[in-house]
Amino acid sequence: MKLPEIIIYTDGSSRGNPGPGGWGVIVATHDTVVELGAGDAHTTNNKMELSAAIAALEYVRDIGNAYTIDMHVDSQYVINGITKWVAGWERNGWMTSQKQEVLNRELWEPLARAVADLQMSGCKISWNYVPGHAGVEGNDRVDIIATMFADAENPKLFKGLRAEYEIDLVPHQGDAKLLAAKKSKSKSNSGVKAYSYLSLVNGKLEKHATWAECEKRVKGVKGTKFKKSVSAADEKAIIASWKV
Repeated sequence: MKLPEIIIYTDGSSRGNPGPGGWGVIVATHDTVVELGAGDAHTTNNKMELSAAIAALEYVRDIGNAYTIDMHVDSQYVINGITKWVAGWERNGWMTSQKQEVLNRELWEPLARAVADLQMSGCKISWNYVPGHAGVEGNDRVDIIATMFADAENPKLFKGLRAEYEIDLVPHQGDAKLLAAKKSKSKSNSGVKAYSYLSLVNGKLEKHATWAECEKRVKGVKGTKFKKSVSAADEKAIIASWKV
């Protein structure tokens, strides 16, 4: 099987949403590897995911030439946005189908521009979802970079020959045991009876007995937070993470 000429892994992280954040990138050609990353004192996870994708594609754009590019991203938000939603947003003046302003437009626009520039130069980009924390070495590495920047640490970023890079970048589906554990955890959490539903709108926290009550408060409102808690301790931890 012929490997892509450029393999990219990206990830974003935030401590709180919003909170301190960071992003990490690996860009690998057949011969070289470069790691990129940065932090932001006050941001969101989605902003960091988008920032990572922008940085990666702008780096490749500056190299020049036409390449086949495989993007490996653990954010469905980024993948769906760039492959399904962004064209419609642009046509509609950056309004959603619900007639609301598109969140993170200031990042979607440069990402769309970088993609368009690369395609104009003859590059072919494929967007691939990679499960996070599932033993995919490239994804695990960019997660570490992003998290360290979010924690105001300065990771040592690699730049050199691919033969000297210790991370396996050949795409694969992840470790079967880790994937099974993630799936089992997801199922067990979804089946647990809710202790409460929490919503945060315009800085005001409310607790709800049912999802219907919570949904009614947050639906269609920008910048909200909401989450199901499964115990008193879980509820307390969620509220603490929201810093209210």
